[in-house]
Amino acid sequence: MSTDTLDTLGPEGLPHMDNPSLPYLRGERIPHIWCPGCGIGTTVNCFTRALGEAVSDLDKVAIVSGIGCTGRVAGYMNLDSFHTTHGRAIPFAAGLKLARPEMKVVVYSGDGDLFAIGGNHFVHAARRNMDLMVVCVNNFTYGMTGGQLAPTTPEGASQTTMPFGNFEKPMSLPFLADAAGASFVARWTVFHVRQLTRTLREALGKQGFRFIEILAPCPTLFLRRNRLGDGVDMVRVYKERSKIRDGADTKDVDLGMDGDIIVGKFVDRERPTWLQSMNAHYQQVFGERYRPWGGVREQD
Repeated sequence: MSTDTLDTLGPEGLPHMDNPSLPYLRGERIPHIWCPGCGIGTTVNCFTRALGEAVSDLDKVAIVSGIGCTGRVAGYMNLDSFHTTHGRAIPFAAGLKLARPEMKVVVYSGDGDLFAIGGNHFVHAARRNMDLMVVCVNNFTYGMTGGQLAPTTPEGASQTTMPFGNFEKPMSLPFLADAAGASFVARWTVFHVRQLTRTLREALGKQGFRFIEILAPCPTLFLRRNRLGDGVDMVRVYKERSKIRDGADTKDVDLGMDGDIIVGKFVDRERPTWLQSMNAHYQQVFGERYRPWGGVREQD
């Protein structure tokens, strides 16, 4: 170890390194709780880089999460953050957005939280085109509570509540988001860090309900129970099996234990947001007597 390195040792005796993600994290909360090989940290790295490229004022960004391993992301981000109750991240975020329309509001949570107990909120927020960016880290399991069957668990996979293999058909999250009316839908894996960062940056600059699914390994529960190796092994699978198909029909992007993993930007369409629709409607009803909420007029 060089003298220069010794001069920059941190409080734990480890070399200090300038990391571009550090300004976006709450340093006092580190080290994090995620297991070795978990992909959530990689998604956070991509998100911080997207923030650095797309947002000039972090005071105008809020992050909301629910319960679960991914739900801990909000607590680590150096943003206005809300760690909400199980399955309720989206309604909390919708209320925040309507109260403070000038804010960029990001929901960051897992597949179990967003699509099991929180599934109805997801569907109706997409239908209404609430102006939210929803990031779902999909590891196919309930990672924090013991590895139970999740809405996304592939057929044939073993879980603690399906020890002899899952026989239920899983949800296809991009298809659900598209069918419900989301204005932007994409999927990447933690192998695709450049594409993921670019997509997160693009979504931060858009309006409407934006949904990004990120496939990430859970080595402690899902991979171990299904004898799929460790986190590195799964990232290798993402590399080998992924096919980039921008604009793919979301009916054709189901996931299984085998076969292609279709990734890319699937949906990018213009729709008025819920707030724009509300203001346009009441302007038509009440005319000049109506004052638009948040200063948002039709298709501003």
